[in-house]
Amino acid sequence: MSEPRKRKAPKPSREPFEIAGVEVASGERQLVELHLTRLYTSGDVVIPVHVVHGRRDGPRLFVSAAVHGDEINGVEAIRRLLRLRLLKNLRGTLLAIPVVNVHGFLAKTRYTPDRRDLNRSFPGTAKGSLAARVAKSFMDEVVARCTHGVDLHTGSNHRTNLPHVRANLDDDETRRLAEAFGTPVLINAKLRDGSLRQAAMEHGIPMLLFEGGEALRFQPTVTQAAVRGVVGVMVALGMLRSARRPTRAPFVASSTKWIRAPDSGLLISDLQPGMPVEANQQVGYISDPFGREETPIFAPKRGIVIGRLNLPLINEGDALFHVAYGDNVGEAEATIQEFGDQFDSELPYQPEEVIDVD
Repeated sequence: MSEPRKRKAPKPSREPFEIAGVEVASGERQLVELHLTRLYTSGDVVIPVHVVHGRRDGPRLFVSAAVHGDEINGVEAIRRLLRLRLLKNLRGTLLAIPVVNVHGFLAKTRYTPDRRDLNRSFPGTAKGSLAARVAKSFMDEVVARCTHGVDLHTGSNHRTNLPHVRANLDDDETRRLAEAFGTPVLINAKLRDGSLRQAAMEHGIPMLLFEGGEALRFQPTVTQAAVRGVVGVMVALGMLRSARRPTRAPFVASSTKWIRAPDSGLLISDLQPGMPVEANQQVGYISDPFGREETPIFAPKRGIVIGRLNLPLINEGDALFHVAYGDNVGEAEATIQEFGDQFDSELPYQPEEVIDVD
């Protein structure tokens, strides 16, 4: 008589993920409210954090948006990200925070009610300004519990940006993830005092900042680029398995600079983000309202436009066109065109188009 087969011992499940006093079991998803403060109407203000805690070990990634309250493309991108069927097979833990600056989001403004820039208030302090207290809570409950991070932004103050990633490309791991994000342009950007990116780096956390589109509107191409980019990062980290499409090497910019208005008046220009400019090329002009006087605007040197001002009412010295400089500018135009072609055939709000990211 044969001996009965021995049953394999069940694999131990991962430890629960704890945040804000709440435990999320492995293989589960949960919306956790991170309490901040109260409104003067007595209502509570909370940061909603969606936790997806995979069954298997892996990195812990936070993806945040609306650190500037009026930059809402990232809010829509995170909504779409959380609908992906791929997350059922997640390794590690995803923390999705669609709205960090809740006060600014409600007021449709960049700043917190104390007129501070939250992205200049990190790492924060529990006894400082409102912005500093929000920054402190976010650092303690979200950033410090993660191994990697992605922060989603858009242009501000009537400006629009070409989708691109800003990161410390001198760090090998950060550069690897920046390339995996898949934008046509990467900016080797210096750290800014008080920024979330600087605070994360001081914690040893590689982090990317995605820029794309403009404030206070959803732009399908930008949100789809953000979703695909975050998925690319998760694949590179081993959190997801996906067959990514091969893409051209990105244009890596070593510096950027704004072309500023030489005079006051009306901005007349067809120059758009993604277009190349040559040294001494006229990129537009400033006209008075009657068309009697026109002041030409020239590009100082060769580069790629990554942002522009949409508002045509100009004061002398206003920032008009944001230009990235680096090697291989000639190849960047084809890279940007190939990037845009990925989204030309996709309908703006078809969930199936977003879910199928392979």
